[in-house]
Amino acid sequence: KMKIRLLMILCLVGSGFAKKPPDVDCVVIGLKYVKCLWNTSDVNYTFYSRFHHQSFRECDTYILKNGLNVGCKQPEDDIMNKRFNTYYTKFQQEDQNPTEHHLKNRVKLDPPSNLTVQFRSDSSLCFEWRLIYKSCVESEVRYRLNNDNWQFYLPPSVVMSFEYCFNLPSNSSRYELQVRNRVSYNCGPSKEWSEWSDPVIWGAHNKTDLTGLLYSVNVWTVVMYFVGGATLLLLIVLLLHHERIRIILIPVVPKPSLVTQDFKWLDSPKGLKDVFKPSYTERTCSVREYCPVPPSDNQSLLLRPLWVKIEQ
Repeated sequence: KMKIRLLMILCLVGSGFAKKPPDVDCVVIGLKYVKCLWNTSDVNYTFYSRFHHQSFRECDTYILKNGLNVGCKQPEDDIMNKRFNTYYTKFQQEDQNPTEHHLKNRVKLDPPSNLTVQFRSDSSLCFEWRLIYKSCVESEVRYRLNNDNWQFYLPPSVVMSFEYCFNLPSNSSRYELQVRNRVSYNCGPSKEWSEWSDPVIWGAHNKTDLTGLLYSVNVWTVVMYFVGGATLLLLIVLLLHHERIRIILIPVVPKPSLVTQDFKWLDSPKGLKDVFKPSYTERTCSVREYCPVPPSDNQSLLLRPLWVKIEQ
């Protein structure tokens, strides 16, 4: 009897000191899989889950942190309808009943995709986006002009809008818009909003347009510098490899005054008097760069005196 009592006491004490399994929080992500997270610091739990009327199955993809399992991504098909059923989770080390989760209001959609902007014929600027379930999704819009504070717009839940328009937009302003979605009231409302979509920008101060303009200017500047440098190099090569013509300006030769005015010719012959009259002209001539002549047998001829006859 004493042994039985001691064993019962040890069982009660052990159960009292047994570690309680962590709480689990589950959300439907993008109508593709159920994401469950739990907090743990020293135990690597094995996770199981199922919807109502299904059998338990182990986690398909674990979420790791410091080498420990802290979450699970469990893919499910037809999750849009299954979310109305109860979702059950448990750990392998857990001997208690599975934990129940109600996921009807815990659906987080993917952010809107394919956002486009166009200027219509009625002078309105419209931003459009694509919805997976147009009858079950509502959108919230936020926009701002010229980087001011965000303005929010949530249309009535009855109206499922997938566009937002500005009437008579200003060409000198910069329009920026983002959208996020959630399941609407008509299909079982969800309190979980999706992430904001990538921004769509339109306007005169569009950074993308300015970047393209600067890129174009930079390209043309480089091209002009290249063409100018190539032209200058070509001119230098032509000057070095072709004969150059120099124009030498010869100063005016003063008139000779071999005979003064006081000189009297007396009875000198008339022909001698005409010889001393300054009657000559100078013609311009082109002078080329000196090129050395190779020695030859006729080089001795160059040393002979050259007689030049000047005729008046």
